[in-house]
Amino acid sequence: MKVDHQVVVEYLRRAGLQAYLDQPGFEGGVQQAVAWLQATPVTVPDAVALQYAVPVLSEDGSCSLFDVLSPEPFDLQPVLGADTVALRQWLGRLDGWVAALQERHQIGWIGVYQRRSLQGDDCLVKLAYRGKPSRAIFPLTETFARHSTNSSVGLSGRARVIGDVSAHVAGGGAYYTCDPAVVSEACLPILGGQGQVLGIMDAEDNRPGFFEAARLADLVALCLLASAHLQ
Repeated sequence: MKVDHQVVVEYLRRAGLQAYLDQPGFEGGVQQAVAWLQATPVTVPDAVALQYAVPVLSEDGSCSLFDVLSPEPFDLQPVLGADTVALRQWLGRLDGWVAALQERHQIGWIGVYQRRSLQGDDCLVKLAYRGKPSRAIFPLTETFARHSTNSSVGLSGRARVIGDVSAHVAGGGAYYTCDPAVVSEACLPILGGQGQVLGIMDAEDNRPGFFEAARLADLVALCLLASAHLQ
């Protein structure tokens, strides 16, 4: 995938991140990260898990019970279709990008979600991640978006970069608590060619202001690559 000046500018404009174009070296950092991620090896297909652990949800489904795991893992196979080598390779590529970024920056949590319709309901489904077990599906409704960064970004297509979660919540900002130790978050949309939301990338860490410009450039690169991948 070729990422030129116009591709980066258009993404940042649509995602509400155009201010980063004034950051010295930001655009070049995005392009370098795209090339670096494209060179990462694909995860061996057999090693890609179609199931992953998830926390128990509250009775009304509005939040996760921290450190209380469901006895049943979440299964991606019914969501994505038949378990084939091609599917595992597709997931393996996405998983490889997520793993590479987590290792490069030692990010506390990072994952990619795809926008899908399940049983007639629009939602975000987690495809690949690194970090503690977390919720698999986020509803894409205005009601849920009032307390969920993921759902808010998934509906609006506008990024959220939070340097201090406590201050953000105190100011009335949307936030879904999976891990109470999280202090900062970067949630970016994955956009299609016409600006439609294909999914999101979410990253969290327990260090304040963690997602500064250099790290954010790498996360933007992931979103640009994931756009072509998810389509």
